[in-house]
Amino acid sequence: MRLFKNIKGERIDPVEHTLKILRDYPNVKIHIGSDSQNVGKKTKYATVIAYRYGSRGVHYILSKKTELLIKDMWTRLWKEAEMSIDIAQWLTHQVSVRVEIDMDYNSDENFKSSKLISATKGWANSLGYKVNVKPNNQIATRAADYHCK
Repeated sequence: MRLFKNIKGERIDPVEHTLKILRDYPNVKIHIGSDSQNVGKKTKYATVIAYRYGSRGVHYILSKKTELLIKDMWTRLWKEAEMSIDIAQWLTHQVSVRVEIDMDYNSDENFKSSKLISATKGWANSLGYKVNVKPNNQIATRAADYHCK
């Protein structure tokens, strides 16, 4: 089982949790996203599975990890995409469900992260996932950002 927790820090089985959510809310939209932050001599990552209940709110579960500092921005941001796609593939193979992947990259060319969009979005799209980048829906990456700080 992948290690995910709720915001109270309680361990959650993502498969069982997702199946329960789908039973109770069959129209829920599931978003997966990751974010990272360099803090001191470490790089913190958070990956979130967010469940959006139409206009009635969102809740999420998350997985966090810390690594030695990754100074190269491209490497750090690419790893965010890898982590999100990995969880999306794992979850969709465990549970027959559609998920969207939120990527914390900005489509505005004034931001360096915009250069990663073509490759990462193309990769996720080729696997059948819808991808959201800034300024569009950033449900999962907003929560991931909050937990990286």
